[in-house]
Amino acid sequence: MQTFEEFEAEFRTQGFDQVIARDWAPDQVVAEHTHPFAVQALVVRGEMWLTVAGDTRYLRPGDRFTLAREAPHAERYGPEGATYWVARRN
Repeated sequence: MQTFEEFEAEFRTQGFDQVIARDWAPDQVVAEHTHPFAVQALVVRGEMWLTVAGDTRYLRPGDRFTLAREAPHAERYGPEGATYWVARRN
């Protein structure tokens, strides 16, 4: 798997202006919402379920996901919580 520095460099060269690590608490549920930015992310710890347009994906370390700007989505995290690295394009 990539290092955070490699992940950041990859997406900065693609025009993403913010790259951060997000940590989520065990069993946390985030109701449907949107973001004013596009997302490219890599799960690096734990597990999560991401629901977009009625389709739920189960994600674990090494899995990637993308979200378009303003795409409605919901998130649920496993019993250990989760961490993912995320690049945002505002």
